[in-house]
Amino acid sequence: MARSLRPARADDLGLRRALSDRLLPLLVAAMVFLAALALGGATAASGLARHWRTGAAATMMVQVPQPEAKGPEDAAQGATRLDLVTRALHAAPSVAAARLLPPAEVAALLKPWLGQDPGQLSLPLPALFEVRLVAPDSDTSALAASLANLAPGTLVERNGAWLERLAALVRSLQACATLALCVVGFVATAVVAVATRAGLAARRDAIEIVHGLGATDGMIAGQFARRVTVLALAGAVLGLTLAVPVLLGLANLAAPFLPQAPDARQAPGALLAVLPPDLWLGLAALPAVAAAIGWMTAQGTVRGWLGRLA
Repeated sequence: MARSLRPARADDLGLRRALSDRLLPLLVAAMVFLAALALGGATAASGLARHWRTGAAATMMVQVPQPEAKGPEDAAQGATRLDLVTRALHAAPSVAAARLLPPAEVAALLKPWLGQDPGQLSLPLPALFEVRLVAPDSDTSALAASLANLAPGTLVERNGAWLERLAALVRSLQACATLALCVVGFVATAVVAVATRAGLAARRDAIEIVHGLGATDGMIAGQFARRVTVLALAGAVLGLTLAVPVLLGLANLAAPFLPQAPDARQAPGALLAVLPPDLWLGLAALPAVAAAIGWMTAQGTVRGWLGRLA
């Protein structure tokens, strides 16, 4: 009877032959590779949304027509409309910084629409301010009304409309990435279950013998689960090893568009730093998740099979 307990500790069931160390790890590696890409896409979408909220959402443009003209008599006191708007922007509590765009930069912005150098036209160019707000949700209605009184015709433009569309796009990308992760997890579970059932079918006679000699369901299921967990973990490490260079390459391609100094990306270890820490944590958790899926799926599959065998 003591020898009947050995399946829990040795490979008396011949699982190294029944559960191949080639097919299952390769399938798990493919699943982990896809999961890593989906996780990277979800993280990138979240980072892009944060960048928009703290960047474009906190920025507005102020357009002042006829900037060199005198302001209203009751407020001008010899100052131009540009001077009045500049003072008001710097004094507004909701404004963190206001930058007057040079005429050359304004001309460069208008050139695609005018088709030539706007400076050669007889039309007076407006003055443009790039204004950064203290908070993305700052209320600028009072500031807009004040600027309109100081310099009638002044336009205040925020990015709210298209930012809402971009936020909806980001949410859809995150939902797609989450759905992809769920599908990958389901497929991985199905792959492990099919491989386990194939191993059960291949070693059915041996399992029936040791089960009849007194080996419990937990002992047999534990041996299957350990073998499947090792194979799943090996496949996960392989898939992660293949996915990390791909993610680093994609991040390196997108690095010029990131809001950081170019010399910062050339520092030692900067290539690894282009991936955010939360993504590294998610990638590091993938092998553990794959091993857990392998363990639980194998346990459930073997126990269910043994229950029907009894």
